[in-house]
Amino acid sequence: MSKTPAPSPPSRVTANVVRGCLGNLIEWYDWFAYATFSVYFAPVFFPEGSQTAQLLSTAVVFAVGFLMRPLGGWLLGAYADRFGRRRALTLSVLLMSAGSLVIALSPGHDVIGLWAPALLVVARLAQGLSVGGEFGSSASYLSEVAPPGRRGFYSSFQYVSIVLGQLSALLVAIVLQNALTEAQLASWGWRIPFVVGAVAGLTVMYLRRTMEESEHFQKEQARATDGERKGLVALFKEYPRQLLAVFGLAIGGTVAFYTYTTYLQKYLVNTAGIPKSTVTVIGFAALFVYMLLQPLVGALSDRVGRRPVMFGFSIGCMVLTVPVMTFLGHTSNPWVAFLLMTLALAFVTGYSALAAIVKAEMFPTKVRALGVGLPHALVTATFGGLTEPIALALKQNGHETVFFWYVTGCVALTLLATLLVREPSRDSHLETEPGTAAAPAEPSATTPA
Repeated sequence: MSKTPAPSPPSRVTANVVRGCLGNLIEWYDWFAYATFSVYFAPVFFPEGSQTAQLLSTAVVFAVGFLMRPLGGWLLGAYADRFGRRRALTLSVLLMSAGSLVIALSPGHDVIGLWAPALLVVARLAQGLSVGGEFGSSASYLSEVAPPGRRGFYSSFQYVSIVLGQLSALLVAIVLQNALTEAQLASWGWRIPFVVGAVAGLTVMYLRRTMEESEHFQKEQARATDGERKGLVALFKEYPRQLLAVFGLAIGGTVAFYTYTTYLQKYLVNTAGIPKSTVTVIGFAALFVYMLLQPLVGALSDRVGRRPVMFGFSIGCMVLTVPVMTFLGHTSNPWVAFLLMTLALAFVTGYSALAAIVKAEMFPTKVRALGVGLPHALVTATFGGLTEPIALALKQNGHETVFFWYVTGCVALTLLATLLVREPSRDSHLETEPGTAAAPAEPSATTPA
């Protein structure tokens, strides 16, 4: 048996966690920058047709990124399990930076014709791969480098960085919209956010090259044998119940996250009739509070366990979604809207703060990045990517309230999954050295409680 190394000092743990999180910030900044500034660059790449047709074209290209997430979760997850979390995370942020740089520097349709939208598609393909692969690698790395007893706290910073990326994109939009005219934004100003994202991404890529590989992965490399199953074969043959558990846990959390962080702002404008500028401020303030709650709830899970916190999310969102969304649709008071949005997001924190650790604890090191990343990416590409289209389609057909029940039903699936799985932190693979007799031999994460 290998000797257990001395735990890393807090300063080294913090430095590694920061490097592990920064990629999430950049990737979600770029993701939301595209959505925010598409209204300005749509005519550059798709000059023909009405403004609605142009925006629809950019939305289709945006959707391409969602479709690439499962492929990214598979390829980069397998890469992280084979060659290391550090190398996978570095490659992930490189892909995102390259995509941003292509968008920033690409000539318009009037210069290179159809090559302009083709370049936009290529950029989004790269960014979709990046976001799809980042989650599993980052969740694995943060969970592995965190000290025992504080893994929930440190891994919760994954969603801190995700929300901070959204806020950063929103802040850049506010600054540029106030500093430049509409004509300047439409001409060249829309390129600035992507230049910022590309430069920031290259900086993060350098920082990630200098971060330490996790002890768990190093031990697994030393322990692994040539004839051992790896990758998708090992994942599906040896850990099918964990995969189903991740699917179940992720569905409700993903739908709730996209409902309250992205769709709700459009809902407040289109249904409640609150001015767009006011909704922007409401969304920024509520997301900021939501970001601050992540480490608090993560630390709480270290004390009381993952399942009680997940129960709080599931039951809270099931009870509150219909009345909160109904009330929000009939209020014009921005303070009431802010308080209700913050209340809903506070319950969503019960999922997002644990999204990394609750999944990472279910898998051994040899398939952890793939086991976390692939099902999460599949759920995000389907349930997450379809959240807003489903909501808008139901509204257009006069059945807006049906969407509230749809969200409630998805969260009910997560409640069912939480009921069926055993406490993930109990006998966690993260708390035992790879290959020792103490390692869990059976998929305990899916044993009924």
